[in-house]
Amino acid sequence: MVFFRLIILCLIALSGSYLAGCRAGLNDSVPIPPAYGEGLNVEGAKLLFGQTRKACEGVYTASDGADAFGQEIAAKWSHLVKSPGDTTYYLSLFCEPQAAFFVLEGRQIGDSLVFEGFWRRLVNAETGTARFVVLNAEGGSVLLAPDCCTTVEPGQVIFRGGYGNGQNPRSNSLVLTYNRPLNPRPFQILAHRGGGRTSDLLPSSENSIEIIRLAERLGATGIEIDIRQTKDGTPIIYHDNQLNLRLTQKTGLIGAVEAYTFDQLSAFVRLRNGERIPKLTAALDEVLNNTALETVWLDAKDVRDMDLIRTIQQTYQQRATQQGRKLTIYIGLPSADEVAQFEALPDHTQLASICELDTSVVRRINARVWAPRWTLGEQVPSTQAMQEQGRKVFIWTLDVPEFIQQFVQNGTFDGILSNYAPIVAYYHYVQQ
Repeated sequence: MVFFRLIILCLIALSGSYLAGCRAGLNDSVPIPPAYGEGLNVEGAKLLFGQTRKACEGVYTASDGADAFGQEIAAKWSHLVKSPGDTTYYLSLFCEPQAAFFVLEGRQIGDSLVFEGFWRRLVNAETGTARFVVLNAEGGSVLLAPDCCTTVEPGQVIFRGGYGNGQNPRSNSLVLTYNRPLNPRPFQILAHRGGGRTSDLLPSSENSIEIIRLAERLGATGIEIDIRQTKDGTPIIYHDNQLNLRLTQKTGLIGAVEAYTFDQLSAFVRLRNGERIPKLTAALDEVLNNTALETVWLDAKDVRDMDLIRTIQQTYQQRATQQGRKLTIYIGLPSADEVAQFEALPDHTQLASICELDTSVVRRINARVWAPRWTLGEQVPSTQAMQEQGRKVFIWTLDVPEFIQQFVQNGTFDGILSNYAPIVAYYHYVQQ
């Protein structure tokens, strides 16, 4: 175990040095390249039917472009409700090298399928536009058939495309050939801080409504968000205990977030990409009404009124049930202080909770999920004991690709919390 931890510490140090070197001098975010989707808005273009979208999903083998994005690529659809009656569907491609991913929209144009979007590597500022075509003779007829099923045979569908670097034309070839279905094993891909960190140069700030809207496109099936309470008791989502330039734009306010009312924070504070600090209820509204996320982990960073958090949790859990949504909202308990507050609730053993403490505490409070730190290793006997009792085991916060691959392949855990959801999604979906 000591040797295992030494290896982990070395990998973390090397990873941190590499990322810091890649990001030196970068702006707050990497903008989505212009000219994204211009080829989809043509006369006669049609939205894709649900059965066609489903049939596109799977693990593809890359030929041209494999040196840049790896030998295998996983394709998975997500959606975002932008307003009542306005839902946009996105096809994300997850790749292994350097947390690379594509986000595409698709249309039927004539007897072919056309996809356009952008690609990005999370570990640096590399990005560009991408375009793929599935010709009628190379799988378009299969995907667009009126009686299209969700099963595609290996080699039956070919995405022929090109990608560009930065503002450059899409002159690099990338060809993807369907190989097999996605791994169907139930598994939670949990995005840290609502979808990703501000420091990873995403177009939205961590713990914002906007990052929650992006989370599924990054591969997440669930999110972790950080809960604090303002001076007037309003639960908000914000990670640090202080207002600082890491998370917010320059302002006249300084000090702890709990020193200010919600109205003061809303009026005077903006996150790094210009968003307001949101209420917890606004974040849960977004999850429930506009996404298909399955899990919300409410990490109780600074909670003074656990009964209020319980009430909010139960209100939204009931709404999810009424809507027929597959959604579980957990109260996260990171330390003994939060556990003590939680145990003071008369119905705490009936509530969905995530406990990061020892397994004895998990059993005592009847937590639904045990969440140990990933650096402790797989802890197979304890993990299996928890699962045999009907509990899930999520680990946090794992960003090292080698260990993501190992833990997914071994099948020990029920979910991984990560800043790099695209990497977790890749290793999960390509597993055979």
